[in-house]
Amino acid sequence: MEALRLRMNGSFPVEKGSAALGMKGESGMGWRDQKVAVIGLGVSNIPLIRYLAAEGARITVCDRQKPVELESRLAQIAGLPVSYKLGEGYLEGLTEFDTIFLSPGIPKDLPEIAALRGLGIRFSSEMEVFFELCPAPIVGITGSSGKTTTTTLVGEILKSQGGRKVFVGGNIGNSLLDEIPHMSPEDLAVLELSSFQLENLPRSPRFALMTNITPNHLDVHKRMEAYIKAKRRILDSQNPHDFAVLNYDNDVTRSFALDCPGQVFYFSRLAEPERGAFLRSGMIVVRDVGFAKGCEEVLCPIGAVRLLGVHNWENVLAAVTLTALCGAQREAITKVIASFTGVPHRLELVAEVDGVKYYNDSIATSPARAVAGINALHEPLVLIAGGYDKQLSFEQLAETVVERVKAVVLVGAAAAKLEAAIRGKQHRPDEPIVCRSESFDDAVQRAAELAAPGDVVLLSPACASYDMFRNFEERGERFREIVRELAEEG
Repeated sequence: MEALRLRMNGSFPVEKGSAALGMKGESGMGWRDQKVAVIGLGVSNIPLIRYLAAEGARITVCDRQKPVELESRLAQIAGLPVSYKLGEGYLEGLTEFDTIFLSPGIPKDLPEIAALRGLGIRFSSEMEVFFELCPAPIVGITGSSGKTTTTTLVGEILKSQGGRKVFVGGNIGNSLLDEIPHMSPEDLAVLELSSFQLENLPRSPRFALMTNITPNHLDVHKRMEAYIKAKRRILDSQNPHDFAVLNYDNDVTRSFALDCPGQVFYFSRLAEPERGAFLRSGMIVVRDVGFAKGCEEVLCPIGAVRLLGVHNWENVLAAVTLTALCGAQREAITKVIASFTGVPHRLELVAEVDGVKYYNDSIATSPARAVAGINALHEPLVLIAGGYDKQLSFEQLAETVVERVKAVVLVGAAAAKLEAAIRGKQHRPDEPIVCRSESFDDAVQRAAELAAPGDVVLLSPACASYDMFRNFEERGERFREIVRELAEEG
């Protein structure tokens, strides 16, 4: 584990005639005999616990769930010298710890957490430790939507370029902390970063990308200003040698350029920024970035992109700009964007049953994402929506449903709120058909009954899944299972 204590700086080609600096800052404190509490036994904290144990820390794992509910995760750290505080009262008695590590999903305004901060106890996170230890330049990607698709696409392009190892992780579902010993300064670490991972992160990545900012997670952040501030952290600690890629078409992200410490590049579907990637007459154009440094080059037709929806055109333009900054050449970029078909649970075609296509867009946990999903399809739509309410407005979604959707089946905790918003936009009470189901399975069955050959059944919930499932992946997988059953019956 000695490699985990070392931070190495290095360089690699970014743009012709320039060199990239490694991550900034000194390595973190030594952990031997330090008393640390890890709050939340989430996926990202398991590698953190393994690292801290190897470094000789005295670890207590705290989680509100009981051992029987954490069985699979506890098995992954079995045998390590770890104490546990599980179930009710898991946040009690933490005043004697040197450092407290918070899982990204733990609300930072819990009274117990606020009290500990008031005592001056140090807080940290798995992501902060990764930034301190990572020897490779970090490519960070955030935004309200499109993060995972863009992160995956960026990773695929950089891997296809060859010449160095590319590690992809973060909020996309896997921690890269275990990969630190295998990294070098010549490699790249590509991270998807959520607002929860960013809000207290004291460092910024060498390359930062902001896909867009729209209202999201207000059930946790409470105010839009706090959510924007958390997202902006990806830029705040950059320096003039670093790079920021911003969405020119999004008012919030474009405004970040005014006081961004790094060098700013843009991507745009609607305009032609001075530096970055944009659309012109159906072609992807790259200007004054990477392989097009000091000039302008036409990359390929936007029609070569296989992903559905204009929102995915934006994701592609973002990935083109970012990977060009990282040294990718046009051949690698065009090859990948012409073959990339997407990520599971994101407008994923599950099957066609009796002439009806079923699309799984379970990732659409906000109204803005659901609107994008609806607008990506042109067939008559039967929409399945609803779930855990993140305290977001459904007004825009309701307008889109009334304009574009044939029928909508509502389910979950937010069903009544959604129905009221939709009916408030209806000019005629019979269009679209609006109905509610008591269970998710029943909602899918009801949508199948409402659909006719040539229609699409779209799961694009506009809500989180926590009232019925552990996460959006589990919801999407259940949708797949039901559709497969429908196919077998058909």
